[in-house]
Amino acid sequence: MVGHRHRPETLTVRHTLLRVGGELRLFPPKTEDSERTLPLLGLVTDALAEHRKLHNAERAAAGERWVTTDHVFTTTIGTPIEPDSLRRFWMPLRCAAGLDGVVFHGLCHTCVTLLLDLGVPPHIVRDIAGHSAIEVTMTIYAHASMGEKRRALGKLDSHLTEPRP
Repeated sequence: MVGHRHRPETLTVRHTLLRVGGELRLFPPKTEDSERTLPLLGLVTDALAEHRKLHNAERAAAGERWVTTDHVFTTTIGTPIEPDSLRRFWMPLRCAAGLDGVVFHGLCHTCVTLLLDLGVPPHIVRDIAGHSAIEVTMTIYAHASMGEKRRALGKLDSHLTEPRP
């Protein structure tokens, strides 16, 4: 595709950024399965390509003050974003999107629920979410939608009302 030659196609989760003892530090993810590489949606790769342009402009503007890290999202001088700042940025975004009351981690819950509603096999959803056990995926996130319930009961209705030979 023209204009998309350098789009990132995957995201690799390698670390968790936490504030400990007054400083931001990188830690391994909670479980071995939490460290993973995922393919990205096209709309995400497009957004990341735009973000890269802004990031490069910030790097140029910061000059010698720029701190080089491997983080995709940073402050205007390249340092990691404080977890509390991420929450503050999320507030106006969620309001603009009509998601009042949704916490940032709720996006993960929504993704998992949508994938399950779309019929994605639970073991694939587990791998995407980085859950250590499929029971976590199915117990915490699997909530049958009204549409799924209608389809399931529609199948039962058809089975019970079909004429028998």
